[in-house]
Amino acid sequence: MNEPNSNPEARVPLFQKREIRRTMHHDEWWFVITDIIAALTDCADSSDYWKKMRKRDPDLVKALQGGGQFVPPLALEFTTTGGLQKIQCWNTEGIFRLIQSIPSTKAEPFKRWLARIGKERIDEIENPELAMGRMQYLYEKKGYPKEWIDKRLRGIAVRQDLTDEWKDRGASTSTEFAILTNEIMQGAFGLKVDEYKQMKALQQENLRDHMTDIELILTMLAEATTTKLHRDRDSRSMGPLRKDANDGGAVAGRTRKDIERQTGKPVISTGNFKQLTSRRPKKLKTL
Repeated sequence: MNEPNSNPEARVPLFQKREIRRTMHHDEWWFVITDIIAALTDCADSSDYWKKMRKRDPDLVKALQGGGQFVPPLALEFTTTGGLQKIQCWNTEGIFRLIQSIPSTKAEPFKRWLARIGKERIDEIENPELAMGRMQYLYEKKGYPKEWIDKRLRGIAVRQDLTDEWKDRGASTSTEFAILTNEIMQGAFGLKVDEYKQMKALQQENLRDHMTDIELILTMLAEATTTKLHRDRDSRSMGPLRKDANDGGAVAGRTRKDIERQTGKPVISTGNFKQLTSRRPKKLKTL
């Protein structure tokens, strides 16, 4: 596994009134395992508890070693220690697996929560409308305007339709999806996804969650057009798919330029929705 960044971002959120250290590694959060154990048990030595857990739960060891979930000790820099430490961490999926293996009354609420979440996801697979309803509720809680939410949800459906086509036509990995997405975004906005996020001062946030209404609409146009081109041309494999993605993005790009000529203003916004609260819905603020 690649080495983590030399100076990874580390934050200390509260967890049951206990500090859980975490760091960003390969674009996802990784949590200090012994901190989770200390928060969910009454053990005096979380490191010793962790060693005993691995001995009594062979399936946990397999989970640690399989699927790339487990990371060897990372060099983490925390203000609480004043320097670098080598500490074992696990990502969110791994931490959920860890919680399931902790025989403690403190862990029971989390186990019940995981069971409820699991049931909700199964229900959503059987009835996708439930998933859309859940997303709408979450966006409302964050404070997004209703009109924006309607467009965002429609955009999710358009994106899902497109990625289904990609899977059926020979694109299967996340890297291939990222390449095709960048083709669309460059055609529509003249920017790759990472460049677009940098312009909006985003890091791990979802770019589309910080788009204006018109940016969302143009993204939908680009992706819906790309989907239609795939079907009309019966494109297969990455070469033809990339051409379709470029052509689909270009359709939205020409529309964007026409809007800019008519309004005299750029469509691409540097603003974001970072300041939204659940108390007061706000429109996206242009910086």
